[in-house]
Amino acid sequence: MTINKFIRKLLFLKGLYVTNFQFKIRDRVLNLWVKPYKNGCLCPQCKRRCLIILTIDTPRRWRDISVCGWSVFFWYCPREILCPTHGRVQEDIPWADTYARITYRFEYVMLIYCQLMTQKAAARLLKISRSTLSDLLHRTITRIRDGHRIRGLKSIGIDEISYCKRHKYATIVYDLDRSCVLWVGKGKGRETIDIFFTEVLSDYQKTKIKWATCDMSQAYIGAIEHHCPNVTLVLDRFHIAKALNESIDEVRKEEWRKASGDERKALKGLRWLLFKHSSRRSKKDTRILHALRKGNRRIHRAWILKDEFEQFWDYKAPWAAKRFVKRWMTTALKSRIEPIRKFVKTIKKHINRILPFIGSRLTNAIAEGLNRIIKIIKNRASGFRTLEAFSDIIFLTIGDLNIPAQIPVKFRAI
Repeated sequence: MTINKFIRKLLFLKGLYVTNFQFKIRDRVLNLWVKPYKNGCLCPQCKRRCLIILTIDTPRRWRDISVCGWSVFFWYCPREILCPTHGRVQEDIPWADTYARITYRFEYVMLIYCQLMTQKAAARLLKISRSTLSDLLHRTITRIRDGHRIRGLKSIGIDEISYCKRHKYATIVYDLDRSCVLWVGKGKGRETIDIFFTEVLSDYQKTKIKWATCDMSQAYIGAIEHHCPNVTLVLDRFHIAKALNESIDEVRKEEWRKASGDERKALKGLRWLLFKHSSRRSKKDTRILHALRKGNRRIHRAWILKDEFEQFWDYKAPWAAKRFVKRWMTTALKSRIEPIRKFVKTIKKHINRILPFIGSRLTNAIAEGLNRIIKIIKNRASGFRTLEAFSDIIFLTIGDLNIPAQIPVKFRAI
């Protein structure tokens, strides 16, 4: 077995022919002079064999994955060819992208490492600087996602996240059927979400969206109903319950401010008891809350209304749920508790976006679960300086496109 053949077998080189090699022992670098094997002079776009015009004298270098602690580099002088369709172009390089300085194998390993660990740890394993890794990662992900189209979209969820200090937010659009991230945009206003509907989706795709869920943000509600003519918007159950809990807590705060020193002792520790769902309360908690009937009737009345509203989510028939909500709102308005009355106004405003939950059982739970993964990614990296770098890791980890799988199969066997 010749040394060249041994190197090809050792490094698992396919479609390459090693013409020469050089060891730099001090730097622990292996330089390989290679050329395409029975695959040269192809157009990079149409893959058509073409006429050679010029061979570039200056060799180009591509970085490959390290082997046994040795950094491996490929050297080759690419040729210019004349394609009948695309004109004068550089020949296709089978082991790397047209303008890349790293091989497909290096890209694949880099993508897998960045999925599993921080960029600092990945850069250390790949023996490159963190800034270089970040730049290579951004270029690779941008190239792979370039031209990617969203397909089969029927239900979406929209939410915002904080990606940096000083109230810097990003809007994220989710595919609820496939549990993945479709799009990330800077900001959380109407102009941000309009970019997704006008620039990312076609008119046909917007007509195919049947279900959507979001919080009670007017920007998201307005954009969804404006751009998607056939959509049924369902407000997230969690945010409705949160708004009710906030109104109950506001009643507690009002009573706390009016109470004297001795009366405050009876109100102390009620906050989390009032927030608890009826199925999670113990008998002791229930006895404490029932004692408020004599101690503080306003808080007790607000708690009773909250417990009664919980029955809405258990209804199966939309007509019965609608009848229940109307009766509950009438009772709540008669209570003369102002925070509860404000919540009733919110329910009246969004009643047509809340009732569809009964038939669909659609919530933003999948989006909130993906948000948790996004926060883990952010905490693992101790934050990101730019939204572009953060978006790259989001798409790499939970995006709608499996980015490592886009690398050619023969370069994924490492």
